Amino acid sequence: MTEITAAMVKELREKSGAGMMDCKKALAETNGDMEAAIDWLRAKGIAKADKKSGRTAAEGLVGVATMGHKAVVVELNSETDFVARNDAFQDLIRGIAQVALSTDGTVDAVSAATYPATGKSVSDSIKDAIATIGENMTLRRSAALEVPHGVVATYIHNAAGDGIGKLGVLVALKSEGDKAVLNSIGRQVAMHIAATNPLAIRAEEVDAAVAERERNVFIEQARESGKPEAIIEKMVDGRMRKFFEEVALLSQAFVINPDLTVGAAVKEAEKEAGASIEVTGMVRLLLGEGVEKEESDFAAEVAAVAKG
Repeated sequence: MTEITAAMVKELREKSGAGMMDCKKALAETNGDMEAAIDWLRAKGIAKADKKSGRTAAEGLVGVATMGHKAVVVELNSETDFVARNDAFQDLIRGIAQVALSTDGTVDAVSAATYPATGKSVSDSIKDAIATIGENMTLRRSAALEVPHGVVATYIHNAAGDGIGKLGVLVALKSEGDKAVLNSIGRQVAMHIAATNPLAIRAEEVDAAVAERERNVFIEQARESGKPEAIIEKMVDGRMRKFFEEVALLSQAFVINPDLTVGAAVKEAEKEAGASIEVTGMVRLLLGEGVEKEESDFAAEVAAVAKG
């Protein structure tokens, strides 16, 4: 039997928003399995979403660059927001994004590519910047999208300057249509992705493990109602349809015009573009997503300094 520690209860409280005693019970019921405990709380109606801890403590910037039918997004982390506002740091991430356009977009490929301003690799150029600026930096993530014809639209949210900010989105539109129209609808869809963070472009592309996990939670929730299995099955099927509508990009209500789904808005744009439009890819990078700084006890730090 896994020992349920105070730290585990605290972590579950932060992830689920549930009360301390409910979290302790959920961990006990699931033998300390954090993800299973979240599902247990959801099934009991105590926790709502699959709510991961919302803290995104890593600082730095996300940058985008476009060339022809290709676009890239990169995330360069720093220790403090102060350094992220530094002109040298901002020039560095813009330069790295430009370099990324000549690669397949993976971190390894971008790191190994030559950075023109130094003649060294991107990795070594970052090391030089660390020595100059005096703060650790990491090229954490990068991605590229390309279409044979059409556009890869980009969007930066919370912009700190041209092509850099706290959140970057790419969306690939394959089409022979008018480029101005494609760029316009592409930017709107990218803004929508920034706002809603869809799990997949289409319902059938949602990860099977994620869908199965949701189904299991819905089954447990339905069983709590005490209804017969035949009714439960219909309830779960209905909830799954709604789940897919909410997490798949093309079936989501378009934030620009909620009367339309994103798929319907793209279809409308086809008339103006003069050709069919297919959404073939999307990437959304939120600065520091999934990274947390170790929290310090400020009072304890002051006490330790006072003791010498």
